[in-house]
Amino acid sequence: MSSAVSPQQVDLEQVDLTDASWFADGPPHELFARLRTEDPIHRNPLPDGTHCWSVTRHADVSAISRDTATFSSYEAGIFLHPDQVLPLTLARNLLLYMDPPQHTKYRLILQKAFTPNTVKALEDAIRTRVTKTIDKVIEAGACDFVDDIAIPVPLGVLTELMGVPEEDLPQFLEWTEGIEEAQRSPEPDAASEVFVQMAGYLHAQIERQMAEGNEESLVMKLRAAEVEGEKLTDPEILVFFGLLAFAGNDTTRNTTATGMHTLLEHPGTLEALSADPSLVPAAVEEILRYTSVVQWFNRTATKDTELAGRPIAKGDRVLLWYTSASRDEDLFEDPQTFDIHRAKPDHKAFGGGGRHFCLGAGLARAELRILFEELSRRMPDLKLAGAVERLPSSWANGLVKMPVTFTPGPKEG
Repeated sequence: MSSAVSPQQVDLEQVDLTDASWFADGPPHELFARLRTEDPIHRNPLPDGTHCWSVTRHADVSAISRDTATFSSYEAGIFLHPDQVLPLTLARNLLLYMDPPQHTKYRLILQKAFTPNTVKALEDAIRTRVTKTIDKVIEAGACDFVDDIAIPVPLGVLTELMGVPEEDLPQFLEWTEGIEEAQRSPEPDAASEVFVQMAGYLHAQIERQMAEGNEESLVMKLRAAEVEGEKLTDPEILVFFGLLAFAGNDTTRNTTATGMHTLLEHPGTLEALSADPSLVPAAVEEILRYTSVVQWFNRTATKDTELAGRPIAKGDRVLLWYTSASRDEDLFEDPQTFDIHRAKPDHKAFGGGGRHFCLGAGLARAELRILFEELSRRMPDLKLAGAVERLPSSWANGLVKMPVTFTPGPKEG
C-alpha cells in the first residue's frame, strides 16, 4: 500500500508506515491524523509477513519512552532489524541502544561534554563558522542550500568539537552518509565497512592528539572516560565516535534544510525574523516540532502488556512515531499550522522524553538559532530556485537538494 491511495480512503489495516512511498512528498500528516483518531496503536503489516506496532499519539509515545523496563532499546535495537546498521552485539555499545542501569552510567560520560556552559562557550565558534559558510556563497546570489549551508555547519562544529582537522570534513561527510544509507539498506550490517574505516581513523587521531597534548577534544575525553573505575574499551570508544559523527551531524543538517524549506513555504517569515531576531528561538522550536526529522525509533516489548486496549506480546516491535506525536491534536491547537509564535511546544523532535532524550539537544538548538539568526539577517529575501529533492526514507525527514537564490551581499568573515 502506498501514497497512490488517498489517506482518507485507504484501509488502515493495510497501511505499512515504513513504506517510503508514503513519504515521497514529506511525512503523510493527513494519514497520521487519521491513525491518531481511529487506530492509534496500529498493527503495522511488514513486507516479510510479520508486523510491528506503530504508535502515533503524543501521550502514548511519552509513556512508552519512560517505561524502559517494558519497552527496551537494548533487547533488539532501535531499528526494525536488530543488525540494521551494525551487528547488534556491537551496536549495543551505542547509548541509543542501552537500557538502565547501563544507560545511566554511560550517559554521564557524554553528558559532561554537552553541559549548558560547554555549549555557551561554543557559541562564538559556531557563529564564526556560520559566517564563513555564508561568505562562501553570499556574493554569488545563489547556492544549493543543502550542500552549501545545511551540511557544512553542523559537520564543521562536530569536527571542531572532536579536535579533528578541517580538511577531513569531506571524509566525515562520506561516513555520515554511509551510516544513513545503511539505515535504509535492505541488507543488515551495511555500515560495518564504514566503522572499520572510522576505527583506523580514530586510532590515528588518538595518536596525533596525544602527541599534541590536546586534552580537551571529545576524542580525548572519551579515551580518558571511566565507568565505575573502568576505561572505555576500543569498540565502545569507536561506537560513541560513530554516534557523534552521525547523530551529531545528520539531524541538525536535516532540521536546517527542512526548517528553511518550511520558512520559504510561509512567505514573510524570514523577513519577520530579520526584523525581530528575538523571534528566532521560538521559530527554532516550531521548526523542530513541524519537521521532526527523526521520524521513529523502535522499542521491543520485554513482556506481554497492553497499549490502549491492544494486546502487545513479549518480543513485539513498537515504533514510536515522533513526527506524528508532534502534531497531536490532543496537545497542540491547530497542529498542522506552522506558527512561530506558538508558546513552548512540547514536541518530540529530540525523542519521546525520559532517559533517551537527545543528549545534544542544547548544542543543536544553539546551532539552529545562530544559523537562522544569520540567515535571516543576511539572506532575508532567500527564495526557492528549482525543485526540491527529498531523502527517500520513512525514518529520516530530510532534503537532498534545495536550490535557492538571494540578493548578493558582501562577505563579513
